[in-house]
Amino acid sequence: MRRFVLCLLAVAGSAAAEDWRSMSGAEISEALTGKTLAYEVAWQEFRVSGQTLYNAGRDNWGYWRVEGDRYCSQWPPQGGWDCYNLESDGHDVRFVESNGDVTIGRFVD
Repeated sequence: MRRFVLCLLAVAGSAAAEDWRSMSGAEISEALTGKTLAYEVAWQEFRVSGQTLYNAGRDNWGYWRVEGDRYCSQWPPQGGWDCYNLESDGHDVRFVESNGDVTIGRFVD
């Protein structure tokens, strides 16, 4: 994986496929903006400014945005953006890579 974020948890899927539904760009923006997700051994904040803070023991700053119906992130010093489809089961979100790898995050209250 080229991305620093979202590479900690590659899960085949912890729930049946019918439990997850694809999110639109508007739903992705609404779900993530100003929120924090917890992963297995890390957490990530999605700032309104388009910055994102990922922490798995130390802070790493990057950028996030929505392109069409996909979540995209960039982690300096890399210049490219990596994009993912997002799905929700009503409690968690999962980031689905083009190769089928999945990362699940849970909203922190």
